[in-house]
Amino acid sequence: MKILSVDTSSAICSVAVLENNNVLKELYVDDANTHSTKLMPLIDSLLKSLNITINDIDLFACGIGPGSFTGIRIGVSTIKAFADVTGKPVVGVTSLEALATACSEDGIICSLIDAKHDNLYFGLFECKNSEYTKTSDFLFENINNIIDFVKNKNNKIIFVGNGSILFKDMIESKLGKNAYIIDTSSYEYHTARAIGAVAFSRFSKGLVGNSNTLIPLYIKNVSTNSNK
Repeated sequence: MKILSVDTSSAICSVAVLENNNVLKELYVDDANTHSTKLMPLIDSLLKSLNITINDIDLFACGIGPGSFTGIRIGVSTIKAFADVTGKPVVGVTSLEALATACSEDGIICSLIDAKHDNLYFGLFECKNSEYTKTSDFLFENINNIIDFVKNKNNKIIFVGNGSILFKDMIESKLGKNAYIIDTSSYEYHTARAIGAVAFSRFSKGLVGNSNTLIPLYIKNVSTNSNK
């Protein structure tokens, strides 16, 4: 099956086509201000290079955030339109989960995305045998509160995402040997392929929806005790 995957939740707009779990080709552009004008030409170029059309796609996948509100809306609305036109299924994948899949090690993974002014979008996952399980709410929090939150785990925490690099020194100074930070900065150019891989895994388990189920994930400033 062929999967078209897009991610516009960050400054980088990435698109990919996968055959099952294998990437056939991916393209990206690094300019947050051009997602509205570059996404469709990027998709068109990608499909033409593979000599396929939108009707050859069996599953659509999209990054739903958190991240740039404007960017998320562009990606989600585009994939919704494709799904409506073709009647094909859709999978939405969070940016935090896509980042977590960059880690190939078993353990507790903390995804951190910079949200400016010492704030971050974050989520915790546990990876066992390449299976990822969400273990916390996805939240918007100050870096100090996040460190206090994960400190109680009393275990090695694997940190991924641009937020982990931004606050690397602080994380390591407060968590010591329990902090393991992976530099996934280059991975941000390939989030579409990660989203596509997650989408294929969910499709295999029957966890797909339609355009009506594809909803952006906008996270506002809440405390770590919130259920949102």
